[in-house]
Amino acid sequence: MENAFNVSKNLVLLGLVEMERLKYLYCALSIVLYLFILFLSIIIVVVIFSDTRLHEPMYILISNLVLNGILGSTSFFPKLIVDLITSSTTITHGNCIAQAMCLMLFAFYELSTITIMAYDRYVAVCHPLRYGTLITNEKVITLSVGSLIVTFLLILTALLLTWKLPLCGNKINYLFCDNMSLVALSCVDSSISRLYSASMVAVYLCVTIFITLFSYMQICFVCLKISGEYRQKAVHTLVTHLLNFSIYLVGFFFIFIRYRLDNVNLPLFIHVILSLIPLIVPPLCNPLIYGVRTHALQVRVMHYLPKIEFWSKVTNIKKHSKTVSVISH
Repeated sequence: MENAFNVSKNLVLLGLVEMERLKYLYCALSIVLYLFILFLSIIIVVVIFSDTRLHEPMYILISNLVLNGILGSTSFFPKLIVDLITSSTTITHGNCIAQAMCLMLFAFYELSTITIMAYDRYVAVCHPLRYGTLITNEKVITLSVGSLIVTFLLILTALLLTWKLPLCGNKINYLFCDNMSLVALSCVDSSISRLYSASMVAVYLCVTIFITLFSYMQICFVCLKISGEYRQKAVHTLVTHLLNFSIYLVGFFFIFIRYRLDNVNLPLFIHVILSLIPLIVPPLCNPLIYGVRTHALQVRVMHYLPKIEFWSKVTNIKKHSKTVSVISH
């Protein structure tokens, strides 16, 4: 009976098999995308942390969102790049659980941060006189850390339930591991794991999306009542955050479609595309949206970029002088 379970300690990622023919092209694209995400994200984080004028609740939340994007990208791209270079298509069960943990934490914490940002903007626009009392750096950090801990515990419970399930199959249709893909490979009754995962996702989504939509609706009502410069600022704030929220919803929509079509006989590259969108679009777009549409942050970033170019030139000059010195000797 024991031989019927755990067919292999290694799981096969069929998405990597699909990419094998053009692996060097996909590898180059992955490297460019990953480095671009890292560059944009690190610039935003460094600017916020180094400039005391940006040590405010909203900018703390923006850096939180961007750092979370780095977590999501780093949980996926480095392994993908190495696998494409080495033509590897497998992942161990333990590493699969670890990757699923990181990617789920990225997705859930992204929504938590968006929700806190929506509440922050609601208080700023609808209760501006009380903003300094209701929203402080300490409260934002407490909310962020608290939501991170709650999210981590919820996901950990789901993955511990999945970890115990014996697997009869070893093929996953995607480029990475996730909880439901592992549950689908189980050859015993997995109703407890499925029920817990479905309930957790449903409750989490309902609570966070309700708070987010309520906050944005209240901001809309205020925008309709006021006029002048204050209205313009409120509308600009609303549009910026709605863009970010819409990007997350698009990613969630692709995840939903992917799970709905999991048992449908579709070409493998469709499954690969559906799985890639939520991992690439939010980490790539978030730094761009807030770097461009948040005026104070945009000014600081534009001020900071020439310094990077200056130090790059200084480094190149030093390297050149050392080379000349060595040749001359």
